[in-house]
Amino acid sequence: MARPQATHGEARMLSNIRIVLVEPSHPGNIAAAARAMKNMCLEHLYLVSPEKYPHDDARARAAGADDILNAAVVTDSLQSAVADCAMVFGASARLRTLNWPQFDPRQAATEISRLSQTSQVAIVFGRERTGLTNAELDCCHYLVHIPCNEQFSSLNLAAAVQVLAYEIFSAQQAEPPTNSDDQDEPPVNQLEMQRFYHHLEETLVNIDFLDPDKPKKLMRRLYRLFNRAQPQQTEVNILRGILTAVDKVCGK
Repeated sequence: MARPQATHGEARMLSNIRIVLVEPSHPGNIAAAARAMKNMCLEHLYLVSPEKYPHDDARARAAGADDILNAAVVTDSLQSAVADCAMVFGASARLRTLNWPQFDPRQAATEISRLSQTSQVAIVFGRERTGLTNAELDCCHYLVHIPCNEQFSSLNLAAAVQVLAYEIFSAQQAEPPTNSDDQDEPPVNQLEMQRFYHHLEETLVNIDFLDPDKPKKLMRRLYRLFNRAQPQQTEVNILRGILTAVDKVCGK
């Protein structure tokens, strides 16, 4: 079967999308994910602390997707892998007790298609056996859940990548690119948000609103609040200015 071809405009948007695999354990899964990406015109693969990479098995199984494999970026943390991304989607096979805003693959692909016109977007996949931790989902604005057979819900890593990659490619074809000049300022990237969260937590501790020994789920709920808000850089600057003023008043 012939591989789908992206138009010039689609290729530009797809270049703003990255697939992130967190601690993949099998090099064959990395290679299969690279093949799934190339089928759907995705090219940027990030690997967070892979157990076996580079590896001969990955190179042997890449089968034409060697360029994606060779260009893969290896990082030691999820935060580093998504630092310059304005939006992060976390793929998860299981739902959580503390609910994240959730999409199915088609809904997520529509949003990714829109956001990737002006910003870097990441889709994060967890470990083959245990998926993403709640702490890793704190880095994600949305959870993407692939509905499947409830009696057999374990989806292979590369298969999950293929599902999302296909939906993204289809969404890009269905929706013509908009003029970026007409867009509002994009959401701030994750590096700036992590700096803001660190500042916010310090201030909350300083004013005795947050007990660092008994934090409960306060910061996680605040992550979710600001992830929903998707603040712009100007807005984050204002918030940090407010925190700085509070720090000064408190003399800390």
